[in-house]
Amino acid sequence: MASEKVLLVTGGSRGIGAATAKLTAARGWTVAVNYVDAKDRADALVAEIETAGGRAAAFKADIGDPHQIAPLFDAVEQSLGPLTGLVNSAGRVGRSSPLSDCDPGDVVRTIELNLIGLILATREAVRRMARSRGGAGGAIVNLSSAAATLGSSGEFVWYAASKGGVDIFTEGVAREVAADGIRINAVSPGMIETEIHASAGDPGRVARIAPMLPMKRAGSPEEVAEAILWLLSDAASYVTGANIRVAGGR
Repeated sequence: MASEKVLLVTGGSRGIGAATAKLTAARGWTVAVNYVDAKDRADALVAEIETAGGRAAAFKADIGDPHQIAPLFDAVEQSLGPLTGLVNSAGRVGRSSPLSDCDPGDVVRTIELNLIGLILATREAVRRMARSRGGAGGAIVNLSSAAATLGSSGEFVWYAASKGGVDIFTEGVAREVAADGIRINAVSPGMIETEIHASAGDPGRVARIAPMLPMKRAGSPEEVAEAILWLLSDAASYVTGANIRVAGGR
């Protein structure tokens, strides 16, 4: 029998997404782990969750491709049951550089995944969760970034711009669907120890910047996952349109 709490985590095979999948599964959610290329990692994560007594399954789809989003949601619901939660964690930064030297393709792909894909995944979830459409309501958490207010000058301003879009989208759509039983919030991580820095071509970024942060250290994916879980939970039942900054004071 399907769980009453079914969560889809996009970009769930690594980093903050994987930490969120593990934590929510441990707290009673059935978790759909979305991945694009990292099938081995997604399968290993599912196995880890199941070994710990949870329920999970892996689903391949590129959130940056609008044509793959609805089929992903269909597959998740056919396998696990109606969705009651979505965490939009899929994201990318591209190669770190000043804007003048950036790869235009990096900019396009970043916006397509971080902003357009997130908007369309949220759209798909709303269509299924909305009480006016026969759904039971639900909760959505969008992964933004402290970069949305810091700007990421000289590194990846296009990424910061995509996350600024996530911020205003979250605020607006939360108001739009509140009466339909859907809560939508965001979490804005700061300097977190994940692979995203190496993927941007700057694997030493955390070690270089962490000592300059107010808390003198980087955060962990698990610390961000705790904020996400709270926003998904009934403890946040009167919270929508909020953005929790998990950035160690930055």
